Amino acid sequence: MTERLEGLVRLEVDGRPCIAYPRLTGPVALGDEVVVNVQALDLRLGSGGFDVLHVNLTRGLGLAAEPGAHVMKLPYTPVQHAVRHAEEDGALLEQLGGLPVVCCSLHSQVAPVCAALGAGARVAYVQVPGGALPVSLSDTVRALRARGLVDVAIGVDACFDGDVACVSSASALAWAVEQCFRAVVVSVGPGIVGTASPWGHGGLAAAETVSVARLLGGRPILAVRYSEADPRERHRGLSHHTRAVLALAGEAEVGWPSGLAVPEGLSDAALVDVSGWEDACAGLPLSHMGRGPAEDPSFFAVAFAAGRLAQGLVT
Repeated sequence: MTERLEGLVRLEVDGRPCIAYPRLTGPVALGDEVVVNVQALDLRLGSGGFDVLHVNLTRGLGLAAEPGAHVMKLPYTPVQHAVRHAEEDGALLEQLGGLPVVCCSLHSQVAPVCAALGAGARVAYVQVPGGALPVSLSDTVRALRARGLVDVAIGVDACFDGDVACVSSASALAWAVEQCFRAVVVSVGPGIVGTASPWGHGGLAAAETVSVARLLGGRPILAVRYSEADPRERHRGLSHHTRAVLALAGEAEVGWPSGLAVPEGLSDAALVDVSGWEDACAGLPLSHMGRGPAEDPSFFAVAFAAGRLAQGLVT
């Protein structure tokens, strides 16, 4: 299996931090003439602290498609590129057979969820649109791979640079079952899309994944977004993001730390022992809106509860 997650390149262009994706732009070398997208850095977006190399005029204009590929990532954009997708290798399974599928609305939930599942669980990570599209942008996924907490990374739809590409979340889950993975963690990438609207945020991708997993015979578990330290009222306690996902997703299991008061709207949550979660997560990149476990422990403990609930379902 080709290792794609190292495809991200960090560099500087005219003294400004920049990232590049060589599979889109070709290799980058000192002295190359490049075109750079500077909008995110100029706007000082929270997760956009760098420019993005758009095209390498020196060596990136003649890139060939992946052998045997005919499905495009980012189709009809200036950076469309053909990548071989799992569906091109033949029909996939139509049922998930009770596969535990943890659905995250934030990328910062992925590390505690995977820590709870533990090494050796054969976990597939699935990235869906709603945040950053490149899977290789995630330092979290890299760290989880290094610790043996994630075995494969799948890029769905417009998400690219994973180990495997899939057209839809349904086929990504089916592929994971076919390849004998025992649990799946699904999330948007870093840098969630957000607006003031309860429906206008990238975390709603979790609602679709919950529905797909349930209809295909999986066991969807929603990782709840909960904070006791967020200064924004709509995200304090049970986030309005989670309430929106629950409103659209229908039935989903929820794990909740025993000993923490269950918020209104989660009366059916399964109480889970999360003791030792700090040690299990030690050394992993844990950060949510600039806050770590010391500043906002409930956020990470609640995400850990989702992974611990899924661990009990792993067969």
